Amino acid sequence: MTLSRCPGCGAILTEVAGPVHDYMTSSPACWALFGKVLAAEYSDPLLRDVHRLSVDTYAVQHPGDPADRRAVQSVGLHLARLYRRLGTEMTPEETNEVMKGFARRKETLFHLNPPDVFSVTVADLAPHIGLPGHADAVQRWAAATWDDWSAHHAVIRNWAEG
Repeated sequence: MTLSRCPGCGAILTEVAGPVHDYMTSSPACWALFGKVLAAEYSDPLLRDVHRLSVDTYAVQHPGDPADRRAVQSVGLHLARLYRRLGTEMTPEETNEVMKGFARRKETLFHLNPPDVFSVTVADLAPHIGLPGHADAVQRWAAATWDDWSAHHAVIRNWAEG
């Protein structure tokens, strides 16, 4: 068993062969683990409210190439939705509606240097996937990730509220 570090979030996972996202930088093992998170959330209606938090958190921990416009816009949109959900305590439905409007301004977004280290990753969520603690673990993961991006909070708030 060979371990490898995800180039996006830094999680140490058992190396596997497989696909990765088109523009998010991740290891195949990390991408596969996130697929398990999504499968659990799609199959359990009780996890519906944390699903967008999972997507937003994973996306901002795997920012991709700063020269790829899709990656820059993805990180910006997901950071803004994290702010709206965690910083203003909007409901998932409210944040989604806000983000639809915000997406029309995505060409104004620019690259933000990601944190050097993420304090909680999808690997920390792994023991809780699909279990009663899943939603709480996602909340901790999202909150920690939002805190990890604290150097850019003012810019992100500007984007989300602008």
